[in-house]
Amino acid sequence: MTLEVQDLAIEIGGRRVVDGISFAVPDGARVGLIGESGSGKSLTALAILGLLPDGATAHGSIRWNGRELIGLRDRELATLRGDELGIVFQEPQTALNPIRTVGRQIAESVRIHRDVSRAEARRIAVTEARRVRLPDPETIVRRYPHQLSGGQRQRVAIAMALACEPRLLIADEPTTALDVTIQAEILQLLLGLVADSGMSLVFITHDLAVLSQVATHGVVLEHGRVVEEGPVAQLLSAPAHPVTQGLLRDATATLWRPSSGGAPS
Repeated sequence: MTLEVQDLAIEIGGRRVVDGISFAVPDGARVGLIGESGSGKSLTALAILGLLPDGATAHGSIRWNGRELIGLRDRELATLRGDELGIVFQEPQTALNPIRTVGRQIAESVRIHRDVSRAEARRIAVTEARRVRLPDPETIVRRYPHQLSGGQRQRVAIAMALACEPRLLIADEPTTALDVTIQAEILQLLLGLVADSGMSLVFITHDLAVLSQVATHGVVLEHGRVVEEGPVAQLLSAPAHPVTQGLLRDATATLWRPSSGGAPS
């Protein structure tokens, strides 16, 4: 299945915040949308899922496996989300209900999209918790979000997104709020899950170093427009646009920043 975004424009309050974005994600591909805050990358992801905020309108074309998503009824979009399109947000705390156990939340996401009993959904929840490498999954599914670490909550969010085996996963800066060690673990987990399932990935980030670990093709955005696009290896070795060059400088500085402070030797 292929995602095709063509001349996507998004307006909020009469102001165009995304202007003519086009890119494609072939079946099984790993594509990154990268840019600074306000570049339009997250709004693009929300448009694909039909989750734009109130007052925002999308124009152009977003086709999933040949099916036009812009203008699709809410009920049809809701069916696609989970069944075929999954999303992992930056801050899992906003995606998790604080008064329900994480196992119940994974199970509920399964029952919305699959015709299974409550008991079967609970069993799947434990299986998914194990799949995302949560410790002692039989116990952890009985806990509430506040009883988990940030990295564990993000693993739960990934489990919820993947429980119904979507064909495309959109990961919107899923590691930004985590420390470096946990960030690396989550990135490796995502890569492994994507590779095992053969699903496509759209990974959103402002960090070129992170993008280089998870995507093979990059789309660089600035002020709602595509300013450069190509293999990630090319963006790293020979960035053509000043925005990409700046992202590369930031990535290089991050990679060489010593943990104890001071200038690199």
